[in-house]
Amino acid sequence: MVDKDNAEKQKKLRQQPAEDQQARPDQPEVEVSAVEEDIGPNSQFDELTGVTFEVVEGEEVEGGRKIRRRGVYLLPNLFTTGALFSGFYAIVAAMNGLFEQAAIAVFVAMVLDGLDGRVARMTNTQSAFGEQYDSLSDCISFGVAPALVSYSWSLSNLGKIGWMVAFVYAACAALRLARFNIQLDTADKRYFTGLPSPAAAAVVAGMVWFGTQHELAGYPVTVVAALITAFAAVMMVSNVKYNSFKELDFKGRVPFVAILLVVLVLAVVASYPAGMLLAIFLLYALSGPLMALRRKTS
Repeated sequence: MVDKDNAEKQKKLRQQPAEDQQARPDQPEVEVSAVEEDIGPNSQFDELTGVTFEVVEGEEVEGGRKIRRRGVYLLPNLFTTGALFSGFYAIVAAMNGLFEQAAIAVFVAMVLDGLDGRVARMTNTQSAFGEQYDSLSDCISFGVAPALVSYSWSLSNLGKIGWMVAFVYAACAALRLARFNIQLDTADKRYFTGLPSPAAAAVVAGMVWFGTQHELAGYPVTVVAALITAFAAVMMVSNVKYNSFKELDFKGRVPFVAILLVVLVLAVVASYPAGMLLAIFLLYALSGPLMALRRKTS
C-alpha cells in the first residue's frame, strides 16, 4: 500500500511541469528570438551597460513578427544632415550680419530637404529614424533659422514686439510639423493643410535676400517684415489647403514645349534670384487663402 502511494506521488511530480506550462500559456518556450538573430546574443549586455552609439529600430516583417535592426541608412540621412547644417549656417551668418548668405543657406536647406525623402524612396531606405531626424531638421532649418534671420535683419528694431513675432514664427513651424506628422496617413495627398514650413521659410528668406540686395531699411521696412513673417506663421498653422503638386507625373512624357518653359523659368530665376524666388513663394503663400475665398464665393 505504501509503495502504491509513493508511485502515485512520483507520477504527480512528473506531471507537474507540464501542468504548470499549460496553466501559463502566456510564457513562450525558450528559443532564440528575432532580436537575438539580428543584433547578436550579447545585445542585452550592450544595451544595459557602458556608453554606446547605436540606433536599434523595430520593423514589421512578413507574418506580423518584429525584428530589431542596428544602425541607420547613410545616404538619405546625409541629405538631411546637409539641410540641418545649412539651417545652422544661416543662423551663424545672420548673427554676423551676412544676411544674403543666410537667406541663400535657407534655400539650400530647402533643396536638400526635398531630396532626402526622394532618395530614400528611390533606394528603398525609408526608416522611422529618418522620418524623425528629417522632422527635427526641418524644425531648425525652416523654423528657428528663418525666425532668427528675420529678427537679426530687421525685426530687432521693434524691440519686444520683434522677438515675439520671431518666436511666434518658430513656434508655428514646430506646430505645423507636429500636425503634419500625426496626419501623414490620413491627409489628402493632393493638398497640404496649412502652408508647408519650407515654403514659409522661403517667403521669409526671400524677403531678407530681396531687402539686403536693395539695401532696404527704415521703420516702414521693419513693419512690412513683421507683417510678412507673421503672415507666414499664421498660414502654417491654418487649415487652408495648399496644392501639393504630387499629382504631377515627372516620369511620363511631356510636350517638347514644356522643356522650353522650364529652361525659360530657370533662366529668369537665375538672372534675378532674390526677387523671383520671393515672388514665386509669396504667390504660393497667397494662393491658399485666395482659392479658399474663391470656393466660398462660388
